[in-house]
Amino acid sequence: MFFVFGPSGQMYRGGPDQLSQVAPVRRVQRPQALRTRPADVQPQEQPQQPRQLPAPAPAAPSMPLRVLDAVSAYVQTELGPAEPRQPLTRVRDVMTEGSLTVAPDARVNDAWLTLAQHRIGQAPVVNAQGAVVGLLLRADMAPLDLLPEPGAIKQAIALARRPVSEVMISPVPTVTGDAELRRVAGVLLDTGLPGLPVTDEGGRLAGFISRTDILRAVAADPPLDLWS
Repeated sequence: MFFVFGPSGQMYRGGPDQLSQVAPVRRVQRPQALRTRPADVQPQEQPQQPRQLPAPAPAAPSMPLRVLDAVSAYVQTELGPAEPRQPLTRVRDVMTEGSLTVAPDARVNDAWLTLAQHRIGQAPVVNAQGAVVGLLLRADMAPLDLLPEPGAIKQAIALARRPVSEVMISPVPTVTGDAELRRVAGVLLDTGLPGLPVTDEGGRLAGFISRTDILRAVAADPPLDLWS
């Protein structure tokens, strides 16, 4: 189940098919990396050092086979019976429970520092009642065309003092924990958003599912079933 929440509350409840028509969400522009050195300056080549062969490792002491079997049996007893792996099909299987949030009346500069400190690129915006009202992206708080230039320092300071409510994405789609991962993947592709807040029907936050969460599940050991 998908929802759309804004400052006035819930605006949509249903599947992902009509999501973009009810509350179109602009596609997010990918942030560009700042150049740290001129393009025409090439790094100096370091002189090659003579390659040294590693010293041979000392031989491990031999252990009787019956001792190895006894140790293996003891470890298996501690681990308990192995359970069969189950496919990951729902949002709750891969989402990040709990999530860093910001208030809509927080200053943009303070929100930027908070997200940078936690090394995350986005955070749900939650009002005083605990309901999701938007989504804040670091890429929207400091686009390259707003970086300070000569004569624009005052403008940059004014932008940094804006409330989060002026730069957040709102209304914002949310999803429940029992939604299918393949439908969430489709919404992320359609909107260009990096993730969705996970909420209940009242907009109360339960967690966040990002593209990184889905990619981590794909690369991890448990099987991920996106398309069945």
